[in-house]
Amino acid sequence: MLAVYLSGTGNTRHCTEKLAKLIDENSKIKPIESENIVSDIEKEETIIIGYPTQYSDCPYMIKDFIIKNKNIWKGKKVFCLTTMALFSGDGTGCCARILKKYGAIIIGGAQIRMPDSICDIKLLKFSVEKNRKIIKKADRKIERIANQIKNGKFPKQGLKFHHRIAGLLGQRIFFRKKTQSYCEKIKISDECIGCGLCSKLCPTKNIKIENKKALAGDKCTMCYRCISNCPKKAITLLGKKVVEQCKYEKYK
Repeated sequence: MLAVYLSGTGNTRHCTEKLAKLIDENSKIKPIESENIVSDIEKEETIIIGYPTQYSDCPYMIKDFIIKNKNIWKGKKVFCLTTMALFSGDGTGCCARILKKYGAIIIGGAQIRMPDSICDIKLLKFSVEKNRKIIKKADRKIERIANQIKNGKFPKQGLKFHHRIAGLLGQRIFFRKKTQSYCEKIKISDECIGCGLCSKLCPTKNIKIENKKALAGDKCTMCYRCISNCPKKAITLLGKKVVEQCKYEKYK
């Protein structure tokens, strides 16, 4: 089994790794931007694909990857896993429906609440202790899901029709344009020192360093990886300043 994921602050990486290893300790786990990831997927029968929910949808990078590599999915057994701060609706279903178009067999879905990762918005920011409790609860849920799967019972979270209605009416109908393409609204302030960390971390290679300053392009997938790691808090996306740099590791 191969588990692939898109993760900005570590939440999705943790959940994907934990589920895959609990199901099969020999599982291979790789970020979706990894070199040779397409050939890795082609070699496996069963795939877990993990990503953060964005506006009750899957990130455009995930959609783009699936569509660009549409010929690799036929007959693949795929389990969709999403992380969310509060609400997902049919976060798994949004990815599953695209995969099914290209012949994938959707075997299940799981939607896991994790600490909020939107660094430049105050909403849903909790204490370290509360976030640790959220993670412990998530871990217990993942353990239950893994046991169910090993017993041949796959959860269908986010995959049913009423989940689709909830996702559509809850968020997606109002924010659909947010996930229809890559984002070009990332902002880099004069606080930038050109260290290059953001450029190295960006999964879409959207940031480059010129004249000792970071410059953003129009291919941001809104993962918040650069914003969470910038040593000068010089990068923002939805908000105007960094409220809290969010990383899974700080809650361990």
